[in-house]
Amino acid sequence: MNQQPASVPSTTQQGTGLSLSCGYGTDRGLRRELNEDSFIASDPVFAVADGMGGHEAGEIASGMCVRALAGIPQIATGDRSITAAVLQQYLLRADNSIREATGARAGTTLTGAVVVEQMGMPYWLVMNIGDSRTYRLSQGRFEQISVDHSEVQELVDAGEITQQQATVHPRRHVVTRALGTGDETEADYWLLPVEEGDRVLVCSDGLTSELADEHIHRILSTAGTPQDAVDALIQAALRSGGRDNITVIVVDARNVMNDAGAATTAPRHDASAEDEVTLPRGQAPQATTGPLSQEEQDGRDSEDSTEAPR
Repeated sequence: MNQQPASVPSTTQQGTGLSLSCGYGTDRGLRRELNEDSFIASDPVFAVADGMGGHEAGEIASGMCVRALAGIPQIATGDRSITAAVLQQYLLRADNSIREATGARAGTTLTGAVVVEQMGMPYWLVMNIGDSRTYRLSQGRFEQISVDHSEVQELVDAGEITQQQATVHPRRHVVTRALGTGDETEADYWLLPVEEGDRVLVCSDGLTSELADEHIHRILSTAGTPQDAVDALIQAALRSGGRDNITVIVVDARNVMNDAGAATTAPRHDASAEDEVTLPRGQAPQATTGPLSQEEQDGRDSEDSTEAPR
């Protein structure tokens, strides 16, 4: 399952006029024997799972996670009505299945964006658990939407280290939340309006551990199609060392309806380490303010137009 999406329409368009174009790819990297990443790129769900555990256990965990998402009924119909509560329900199923199959000895991170519609307006419902990442390039602004669940992110939030120091910290691959293992398994969610020309990037940490955000931004800003961006990002990560599995999804949004109900057409603005293994905190040697609570998630699901805080 790890190298095949559940279904991949390259371009999809529904009644609101919103048109999505998608590119995707995955690579084992240069140092790993197996690819433990899995992904799904099927309107309205675009997500990457990065398995942890080794000896095929990580591949099992990430594959089970993606198969759980593929079981959401809206995947078959392409209906954009998935809510955070529905996602959490299916992630709970994935968590239970992984624990039963592996004895809680393997786990997976998960991040991605789900396209949802409220009152006829499209939104990105971003989800995250672990240290895989979702970014957005919107109106010339590039930002990481997801917030890592990792020990180094906690240190950054506490002001104990800088973001730059986090990239070389010895515990930078220790995650504090994962599906299938550990005590913390609930995802965080953000709800962001889709803007004309949005380009969303979903990736495993095999990309972000090799390329700085500035490098990623440069490629996303200059690549023509989503698939061109995916291919360029993977090749750049391989040239930088390719120490981990690399999985990338890029989604472009066009013909976004504005508040007056008219489609807008504005163009998108162009603009030496050891092998590294992601580990849940409980398995690692010892040495924030979250986005939406579950109550807030449920409340957001019923609101007609809300942007979640970071």
